[in-house]
Amino acid sequence: MPTITGHLASADRYVTDLTTDSGHALLADEPLIDGGENMGPSPGELLAAALTACTCITVRMYATRKGWPLREVRTEVSFERPPDHVVRHLTRQLHLLGELTPEQRQRLLQVANACPVHKALTGGVSVDTQLGGEPAGI
Repeated sequence: MPTITGHLASADRYVTDLTTDSGHALLADEPLIDGGENMGPSPGELLAAALTACTCITVRMYATRKGWPLREVRTEVSFERPPDHVVRHLTRQLHLLGELTPEQRQRLLQVANACPVHKALTGGVSVDTQLGGEPAGI
């Protein structure tokens, strides 16, 4: 099972180092207005980024498999920043560039709505949180 590990030292305020099993690293943080240092995307932005990336990748994969003339996929996902930081609604706009028929465009819209992250967000993901011991080496 893939794992993302987050590490937040007390001196870092909210700046969180994230690493993946596949060796990728990125930072998450909160905006200045929320007491962060704005060193990386906020958790809500990362959620929106996951949907954005998944949409682009899924649509591209499908169009490539079908041999359709899709030159470019652009996806914009926006959300409100409520005071409690809970993302309750995402708005996604899909731009398909290329000489596609109206039927192909509609099919790619259906494909976008079937991307794995969209399915997870609309399907009610469950989260099982367990308290672990103190990690070794820290």
